[in-house]
Amino acid sequence: MVGIEKRLIAIEQRNSKVEYDKAWETSWSRKIIIAILTYATIVLFFYIAQLPKPFINSIVPTTGFMLSTLSLPFFKKLWMKYVAKK
Repeated sequence: MVGIEKRLIAIEQRNSKVEYDKAWETSWSRKIIIAILTYATIVLFFYIAQLPKPFINSIVPTTGFMLSTLSLPFFKKLWMKYVAKK
């Protein structure tokens, strides 16, 4: 019985970790952090490349990246509905 209880506790701990990981993956905190880091990276690149108005011009690629990643759940549902079931 002790072995089964240890295995059950290990499974429950793993499930808890998986739930937290999933919550992080879908959280707005993660999405905002990714947007900020993406923007900062693009600003730095534009600045080093001496492109005009790096702080303004970095908004467009950051927005495009965020829209593409935020739309993925929608396309995943479509894919699962029409492609994965075949």
